[in-house]
Amino acid sequence: MQTVYPFGGNAPHDDPRQRDKTVTGGKGANLAEMASIGLPVPPGFTITTEECVRYLQAGESFRDELKAEVAKALTHIEAAVGKRFGDAADPMLVSVRSGARVSMPGMMDTVLNLGLNDATVEGLANTSEDERFAWDSYRRFIQMYSDVVLGLDHGLFEEALEIVKEDNGFYADTELSADDWRSIVGQFKGIVEEEWGKPFPQDVHEQLWGAIRAVFDSWDSDRAKVYRRLNDIPGDWGTAVNVQAMVFGNMGDTSATGVAFTRDPATGVRAYYGEYLINAQGEDVVAGIRTPQYLTHAAREAAGAKAPSMEEAMPGAYGELARVFDLLEAHYKDMQDIEFTVERGKLWMLQTRSGKRTAKAALKMAVEMVGEGLIDQSEAVRRIDPMALDQLLHPTLDPQAPRDVLTSGLPASPGAAAGKIVLDADTAEQWANRGEKVILVRVETSPEDIHGMHAAQGILTARGGMTSHAAVVARGMGRPCVSGAGAVSIDRNSRKLRIGSHELSEGDEITLDGTTGQVMLGIVPTVEPELVGDFGTLMVWADELRRMRVRTNAETPEDCRMARQFGAEGIGLCRTEHMFFEASRISAVRQMILAEDEAGRRRALAQLLPEQRADFTAIFEVMAGLPCTIRLLDPPLHEFLPTRDEEFAELSDATGLGVDHLRRRADELHEFNPMLGHRGCRLGITYPEIYEMQARAIFEAVCDVQAASGKAPLPEIMIPLVATRRELAILKALIDRVAEEVFTEKGARVDYLVGTMIELPRAALMAGDIAQEAAFFSFGTNDLTQTTLGVSRDDSARFLAPYVDKGIFPRDPFVSLDIEGVGQLVELAAERGRATRTEIKLGICGEHGGDPASIAFCEQVGLDYVSASPYRVPIARLAAAQAGLAAGK
Repeated sequence: MQTVYPFGGNAPHDDPRQRDKTVTGGKGANLAEMASIGLPVPPGFTITTEECVRYLQAGESFRDELKAEVAKALTHIEAAVGKRFGDAADPMLVSVRSGARVSMPGMMDTVLNLGLNDATVEGLANTSEDERFAWDSYRRFIQMYSDVVLGLDHGLFEEALEIVKEDNGFYADTELSADDWRSIVGQFKGIVEEEWGKPFPQDVHEQLWGAIRAVFDSWDSDRAKVYRRLNDIPGDWGTAVNVQAMVFGNMGDTSATGVAFTRDPATGVRAYYGEYLINAQGEDVVAGIRTPQYLTHAAREAAGAKAPSMEEAMPGAYGELARVFDLLEAHYKDMQDIEFTVERGKLWMLQTRSGKRTAKAALKMAVEMVGEGLIDQSEAVRRIDPMALDQLLHPTLDPQAPRDVLTSGLPASPGAAAGKIVLDADTAEQWANRGEKVILVRVETSPEDIHGMHAAQGILTARGGMTSHAAVVARGMGRPCVSGAGAVSIDRNSRKLRIGSHELSEGDEITLDGTTGQVMLGIVPTVEPELVGDFGTLMVWADELRRMRVRTNAETPEDCRMARQFGAEGIGLCRTEHMFFEASRISAVRQMILAEDEAGRRRALAQLLPEQRADFTAIFEVMAGLPCTIRLLDPPLHEFLPTRDEEFAELSDATGLGVDHLRRRADELHEFNPMLGHRGCRLGITYPEIYEMQARAIFEAVCDVQAASGKAPLPEIMIPLVATRRELAILKALIDRVAEEVFTEKGARVDYLVGTMIELPRAALMAGDIAQEAAFFSFGTNDLTQTTLGVSRDDSARFLAPYVDKGIFPRDPFVSLDIEGVGQLVELAAERGRATRTEIKLGICGEHGGDPASIAFCEQVGLDYVSASPYRVPIARLAAAQAGLAAGK
C-alpha cells in the first residue's frame, strides 16, 4: 500500500486516500486538495500517518521500502522546481512539517530551510543574489534543527544572537548584515559541536531523515500527550510528515509571510483577519519574536497601528490572497486558517485547515453560514463542539464594575479570567491542583507550557500577536488570553513582574479581559451570561433535532432556576444528602445517626421533617410541571458525624448525652470501607423511618405546590444502591404506604413513580428482575464505574493519567464513560429492564450525563434522557442533537 504521496507540480491527486485526513493528516490532505483546484502550492510529498504508527511500533526504525519511496518523491520535487536536493551550485531546500488528522497547533515539530550546509549556503547566496538572505536562512536552519532534531536548548542560540545584537546596538534581526549572519552561523556551529559532541550534520540526506524521525517522535512527546489527553485525541492515530519545497518570505522587502483566517476567529465577524511580516519566515509570526503587522487596512485602523497593512504595502499579493480566501471558504464551506508566503511578489499557499475559533465565533459563523446558504441547520449543529459552549456559560466581567487597568495588550482570546499570578507552567499546574485560581504570565508561551495553560484560568504574554502560540492554543482551550502586552516585564529570578509603575509578585491577583485586552489589578466582579442571539438560534435547531430529553442534577432552587434558564426539562438527580449538611440541621442529623434506638431516631427526624418539606417545596415551585427524580438518602453515615472536639461538645449540649458516650457511639459506626458499607437502600432497610420521613416530606410538598399553583411536578422517587429486587420491593411498599397516608390527610392525589439507581454490577445483571418493581432506572455511572472497575473515584487521579497516556483507557473513565466495560452493563440492564417492563423510563444521572462521548453512547442504547449539572445542560442538549444526527434519527 502506498505510504508516500506527492502533491503539487504535475503530481496526480485522484487517489481518495491522499485526501483522507486519517491517512495523510489534515495538512497533507488539504495541500493535495489545494493543488488539485489549481492554487499555488509548493510541490512536495506526504508520508502517511500509518507509517508513523508503524515506525513507533517497530522501535523507531524506518523500512527500506519507505526510504525508496521518499527518494522517488524527492525527484518529483526536484523536477517541479528545477533544482536538486544537495546541489552546491543551485540547491533545493525543503521544509519538514508534521500533520495529524486534527489540528494540534504547536504540539509537534517543524524544520525549515533543510538542505543547507557549508557548500549549499554559498550556492543559495549566488542564485538568489542575496548573501544576507542565504546566511540568515542557514542560521535559522541550524538553530531549528539543533532544537528539534538534536535536542539542544534553543535558548543557547537565542542568547548568542542577543549578545551580537546588543554589542552592535541592533534592535531587530533585520538590521543584521550578511557578514553578521555569517559570523553567527560560525558561533551556532560551535555551540552544536560543544553541546552535541559532533559537528553540525553536513549530509543533506542525513538532515532529512533526522527531521522525519523528529516529527514522528514528536507525536509521543510529553506536550503532545498532554494535548491529546486534554482534547480526547487517541494516541494510536499518529502524524503524517509533509516534505515541501521551500519558498522564502525572507528575501527582502518584496517578500513576506503570514497567517490569516477567512473570518475573525475570536468574534466570528465576516472579515479577513490575520497578520504578516515583511522579510520574515513563518516561525517569526507565530513565535512572537517580532511584532507582526495587520493584514487589512481596516484592522490596522481599528487597532491604531502605524505599520502598514499587507493590503497597503503589497496590494497585488493581497488581492490575490483575498481571491484565494473566498475560493477556499466556498470549497470547504467553513472558515479557513491559512499560512502563506510571498516570495519576491509571488503568492504561495502553505496550508489551509478549518480554523480554531472561540465558542462565540463558532456560533456566529454557523448561524450566518446557514443564512448565506453555505450549510444547512443540521450541519450547523454538527459543527459546534459541545464542550466549547462552556466558554459562554460562565460569568463575564461586570461592565459597571470599576477597573484598575494596569495595561492593555492584544485581545487574543475573549472572556474574563481572574486569579493569582504564576510565572511558569509547572507552578500553574501545582497551584491549580490545590484549588487556586491562577493566571499564567509569560514572556511568550511555547508548546512545553501546554499543561500550565490548561491549568490556568487565563494567559497573559508580554510578546506575541493574535496568531501567536498563546493566542491559538488559548482560543482552542476556551481560555481568555491577552497577548503582546509590551508593558509587562518579568523577572523570573525574583518571581516578580513590573507593569508600568506597579511591581507585582507571584501570588498577587489580577484580572484579564480577553475581549478588550485589558489587564487589571485585583479581582473584578462578574455578571451572568445571557444566552440569546446566535446561541439561542442554534439551541432551537438542536432541540428540534434531538430525541433524548435533557435534565439537570440539582438540589437547590438556585441551581434549578439556572438549569431551567439553560433549558433543562426536569431534574434527573436531586441528591437529598446535600440538604442535610446545612448548619441549621446538622445537629438534628447527628442526633438521628447517633441515636441508639428507633424512638431516638424518630425524635430527631421529626425536627428534620419541616425543613426537608421546605426544601422540596422550593424545588417543586421552580420545576412545576416537570419530572423530578429525587434520590433518597445515600451516603455513608460517617460523613455526617462530628470529628472536632467543639462539634462533640455542641452535640452533647443539644442531646444531654456525655461527650464520651457520643464518641463511643461514633466509633461504633466506623466502617473500614464506607462507600461499600451502610449506605443507600441499606439505610432504608435497617432504619426505615429515615425514608419514611423523606417520602412524607416529598408528598406533602408536592400536594402543597399543586394546591397553590394547580401545577405539580412529577416526583420520581429513587431508591439508591439496590442490588436485589427484594430490597426495592420492601422500600417501594413503604413509599406507597406513606403516599396513601399523605393523600388521605391532604384530600388530594398526585402522580408519582418509584424506581431505582442502577449503580452496582449485580443490579445491572438482575435488571430484568428488579424492573418488576421499578417504574424507572437511572444509571448512576459514577458508582457503577467505581464498582465495575474496582477503582475509587476519589483516589484515581493519582494514577489514571498514566493509564490514559499508555492507552490502557482511552479517556479517564470517570470523565467519559468506559463504553467497552461499564457501557456493556448499561446496555444489558436497559435491554433486560425493557424486556420485563416495556414502558420503563431510562436515564443517566452520573457526571457522564454532561459528556458528549457518553451522551452519544446513551443515544445508541436508546435511553430516554441524560442529566447534567446546570452549566452542562446546553452542552448536553447540543450533544444529544449531534448523537441523534449521527444515529440517523
